[in-house]
Amino acid sequence: MKTYVIGDLQGCAHEAQALLDKIADDAGGEARILFVGDLINRGPESLMALRRMKALSEASEGRVEALLGNHDLHLLAVAVGAQKASKSDTLDEILAAPDRDALIAWLRERPLAMFVDAHLMVHAGVAPQWDAAQTMALAGEVEAMLRSGHWIDFLAQMYGNQPDRWDDELEGIPRLRCIVNALTRMRLCLPDGTMDFAHKESESGPEGSGLVPWFDLPGRRTADVTVVFGHWSALGLVLRPNLVGLDSGCVWGGKLTAVCLDDRTLLQVDCPEYRPHAGKA
Repeated sequence: MKTYVIGDLQGCAHEAQALLDKIADDAGGEARILFVGDLINRGPESLMALRRMKALSEASEGRVEALLGNHDLHLLAVAVGAQKASKSDTLDEILAAPDRDALIAWLRERPLAMFVDAHLMVHAGVAPQWDAAQTMALAGEVEAMLRSGHWIDFLAQMYGNQPDRWDDELEGIPRLRCIVNALTRMRLCLPDGTMDFAHKESESGPEGSGLVPWFDLPGRRTADVTVVFGHWSALGLVLRPNLVGLDSGCVWGGKLTAVCLDDRTLLQVDCPEYRPHAGKA
């Protein structure tokens, strides 16, 4: 059975179905299909996208799974009043849907990291201090909190840019916030692993800033596995021996991309420019 990983949907349900149809033709049978997060928001059909992914996942006996991305966490926070909606959100249909509670409950159960066939999958990035095993363990700490009775209190304290560098001695909410920021928000870092959250629309930091993509940090401890991620539409498709970046800007008029982990086959569908290029996130 082949394994395919799909980049950020961001509410582009029509394109998602077209890509799933291509995967069905390519696989020639049952396939494992994994999404790297941001199933919803910014695109035109967030409710449809979320409903379809939930239905696919529940009917698949574990063959279809989706990571939590920053937009998925944003929906959870807005739904419980822990965060205000943004003007650019396309979440109103979900929030008003009769099955809203079931959709939110399903989303809360999704992982923040997966390790499949020697591939480590995250939405955004991995702190350079973490190896694959620690990444999975730390993701599990946040997953446990989101599935607990304290999840609403956590969401109310989840937002913030500090701490911006991992330390094994971190505890409590600062520890969980740092994990969330690395796994769902990180793009550029200083050489010591300090995360930068100000620069979203470029492939590198300003000249002289010292900022580099998290995956180019020297001594990154996940360099011995292949990391698969999304989140960075300005970066676009990235294919290296030990790195796969899959956010090819579907909602911004780019493509929705899937990669087959077995042979690196690429499958793509073209997408309308649902959102103008300014203000990517």
